[in-house]
Amino acid sequence: MDENSQVFVISIAAELAGMHPQTLRQYDRLGLVSPSRTAGKSRRYSMRDIAKLQEIARLGSEGVSLEGIRRIIELEDQVGELHGRIRELESALADELLNRPGRRVFAAGSEGEVVSLRAGTRTRRSTSVVVWRPLER
Repeated sequence: MDENSQVFVISIAAELAGMHPQTLRQYDRLGLVSPSRTAGKSRRYSMRDIAKLQEIARLGSEGVSLEGIRRIIELEDQVGELHGRIRELESALADELLNRPGRRVFAAGSEGEVVSLRAGTRTRRSTSVVVWRPLER
């Protein structure tokens, strides 16, 4: 089951989160957890919403006010979005570096010299056999 699937009615969500349904309604009014709505306006909660409700309960038991909890959740959501954006930008940068025309590739030659290659080419490996012979005098 997808964690974002909106499948739980308020009574089941409250039971899973260990809360009273009225508490879930209050959290919805405060914007702490905003479940999706059906055409008939009834609330539908996802596993992600349940996890958020459990996190709210944990923070509340540690003495954090509802306004503090709202701010913490807001910041955690923002951090998650920023991490996603970083992944997108890293991927775009990697694609750009790979596809940039004129990028320089270097390899070591057979005698240790630096050889410049065109993008997309490979070095040729020498398959010749070298036999050692002593120097003639």
